[in-house]
Amino acid sequence: MSPATVPTSGGRIGVLLVNLGTPDATDYWSMRRYLKEFLSDRRVIEENRIKWWLVLNLIILTVRPGRKGRDYDKIWNKQRNESPLKTVTRSQSDKLEEMLGKIDKRIRVDWAMRYGNPSISSRLEALAAQDCERILLVPLYPQYAAATTATVCDEAFRALARMRLQPSLRVAAPYYAEPVYIDALTNSLNAALANLPFKPELIVVSFHGMPEDYVAKGDPYYHHCSATTALLRKNLKLDEDGLIMTFQSRFGTAEWLKPYTDATMKSLAERGVKKIAVIMPGFAADCLETLEEIAMENAEIFKHARGENFAAIPCLNDSSAGMAVIRDVVLRELKGWI
Repeated sequence: MSPATVPTSGGRIGVLLVNLGTPDATDYWSMRRYLKEFLSDRRVIEENRIKWWLVLNLIILTVRPGRKGRDYDKIWNKQRNESPLKTVTRSQSDKLEEMLGKIDKRIRVDWAMRYGNPSISSRLEALAAQDCERILLVPLYPQYAAATTATVCDEAFRALARMRLQPSLRVAAPYYAEPVYIDALTNSLNAALANLPFKPELIVVSFHGMPEDYVAKGDPYYHHCSATTALLRKNLKLDEDGLIMTFQSRFGTAEWLKPYTDATMKSLAERGVKKIAVIMPGFAADCLETLEEIAMENAEIFKHARGENFAAIPCLNDSSAGMAVIRDVVLRELKGWI
């Protein structure tokens, strides 16, 4: 290697926003590739590897891609031919770069998906190619979980292991109790409620679920969700009956965190509750779990059980409040670099 090929120092700083993932399309094979990558992650599925390989490859990847593809079809961004999660995450990245560029022109902002495209590896390499000597990795999960934040870190460090000239790396801490985040959720919820044609009898806070066993092993996710919920109650001046916490998206036969969102929808309606609103503060951007699972599937469960009015409150997304949260988290973590 000649000295002329050694990169010169540009002194730039990279910020990489990372969300969970998205299939490239809704057809069977695109969904199969995405699901295989996602469900092969040992952070996500902690089953016996031989047993899980058989279940995944012989059963799940035969049946589930078609069903999930139909679900994605219901919410797909037809104009861009991509999932809403990809559309929103790109916009968050673009807006953040514009915001941070006014503070320090050395900053470059990019975005990636843990599963699917664009990959973490490709975007870290792209930032390094722009002479970013320091990179802040920002997992867009307010509440920490090994199956989300930790696996983003795993993948990032695998990418760094293949680099000879590694940039310095920081990882943003979870922000489940940050005042700017709680205030943004509160204000977003109040604004959405003010525009509803009905007044909800209670608010349901729905987080993505997790096997109970993961928490028993030391994952702090449940405690982070509980802290977010408690702070929301305090801000909204509601008690435990006015704002309840549930968990959605369970998968497989194991016991997951309770109460389950879908079972709660059914029981609330059967108890005579007619009007509810659901907020999903664990998601930084609307996705399949919010737009299809909650806004469609759980709304149908509630109404089928004699509920009448159901509102799924949009995530913070790339709104001014949502961007204020991301900006605050990033600036907190960039101290000493800018």
